[in-house]
Amino acid sequence: MNDNLYALFHSRFPADKSRPFLETGDGRVISVGELEDTAARYAGYIRSLGVAPGERVAVQVEKSPEALILYLACLRAGVIYLPLNSAYRESEIAYFLGDAEPKIFIHSSRDSAWVEPICTRLGVAHQFTLNEDGRGSWAENASKSAPMLEIAARAADDLAAILYTSGTTGRSKGAMITHRNLSSNALTLHQYWGFKPDDVLLHVLPLFHVHGLFVAAHCVLLNGGRMIFHNKFDAKAALAALPRATVFMGVPTMYVRLLAEAAFGQSLCRHMRLFVSGSAPLLAETFNEFQSRTGQTILERYGMTETGMITSNPLAGAPASRRGGTVGLPLPGVSVRIVNDDGSIARAGEIGNIQVKGDNVLPGYWRLPEKNKEEFTADGFFRTGDVGFIDAAGYVSIVGRSKDLVISGGYNVYPKEIELLIDEMPGVTESAVIGLPHADFGEAVVAVVVAKPGQTLAEDEIIQALKGKLANFKVPKRVFIVADLPRNTMGKVQKNELRKQYAATFS
Repeated sequence: MNDNLYALFHSRFPADKSRPFLETGDGRVISVGELEDTAARYAGYIRSLGVAPGERVAVQVEKSPEALILYLACLRAGVIYLPLNSAYRESEIAYFLGDAEPKIFIHSSRDSAWVEPICTRLGVAHQFTLNEDGRGSWAENASKSAPMLEIAARAADDLAAILYTSGTTGRSKGAMITHRNLSSNALTLHQYWGFKPDDVLLHVLPLFHVHGLFVAAHCVLLNGGRMIFHNKFDAKAALAALPRATVFMGVPTMYVRLLAEAAFGQSLCRHMRLFVSGSAPLLAETFNEFQSRTGQTILERYGMTETGMITSNPLAGAPASRRGGTVGLPLPGVSVRIVNDDGSIARAGEIGNIQVKGDNVLPGYWRLPEKNKEEFTADGFFRTGDVGFIDAAGYVSIVGRSKDLVISGGYNVYPKEIELLIDEMPGVTESAVIGLPHADFGEAVVAVVVAKPGQTLAEDEIIQALKGKLANFKVPKRVFIVADLPRNTMGKVQKNELRKQYAATFS
């Protein structure tokens, strides 16, 4: 038996290869047959370049149909797919390429000037371009390649992808994702969310993130159905497409922006079967206003890069069974428990550390054996780093993040990475980065900076300096210059006090 995830998708493709798989915002339609043919050619080209199963292909491109097909081609060829946020810059990309050692790096042509020296220095064997319009040296060369007709044989525990997730020490960790992790989670979600043959997904999420690449796309691929595929989220474009869709998946920021449109309401949503929200906490006011405006109840779920989806509010029995403020019940086959700091199991309603176990959970982090020992318990549960509770009915609620993670617009931001850069700046003694409530982004990144005696610091200069070093979503929206930071008796900075002090910044 071939446990390659692509083999699972292939088994669900319709017999009629002329059926549409993907329709772009400008009306281009890609059939199932075209999808398979292009994926086979891309896979054939990967193999022709000497990339063997288990080796890596790194990709940092804007969203396009070709980018999605490239991911499927990597699965088909049995190589490990390494998606990178298109906002990452030089120092970030250099770290990822140095750590993962990919044989191929595919990127946007606009970045060639700074990418090429990095690839040369690190010995990346092949580099190509792929742009948002689907053109570039990758598409041009791969389209002429002989197709790889077979699907590479992969075991369930072979790696399918590596996704980098920032660490609290400032070093990003490569989450190793197996074919078993992805297939088990995809099959569970497809069934749990009740996908039907005639479902149409409005896909507006990025493809370098678990939500868009794995959760959304996998459900469609398993369904043998189709999607309306927008390269970027635009509220007005989404409104225009909604009447032709039945399922929408988004982050809270997208729901806030939909609600800001006067035309958004019940009539536009009458054909919709399901709205799913994730990647960041959904505010109660957004949940309630959406329900009032549309007559639909958002289904909120909870997951991580390392685990895929862990919990989900139920599909059946809405709206009463979908509880605002909770992330629902553990998915079938997934075990979730709340553990006190001393290792004992918490009682119902008692806040503690969230741990999870199941076929969806990663085997570990790339080349970090010591870290892997820390992240898993003796009985095989993964320590998520999130804090929450499970109520008497089994619903899970997230109340915080033990590692000071900030989620801004659905993207994870770890303060330490930003603090290290700020602390290196002339005139800075130290800094603390926090997340503050923001109506659009859910949380906004904010830095509180202590100046050295006699030094003058400017907010705009710090922000500008960071823009050249960090992805834009990590750059603080505000920087406050202070004389000192609040500390506890052990000398640790009390970020909870900072969050209280600046809580009204964006209100």
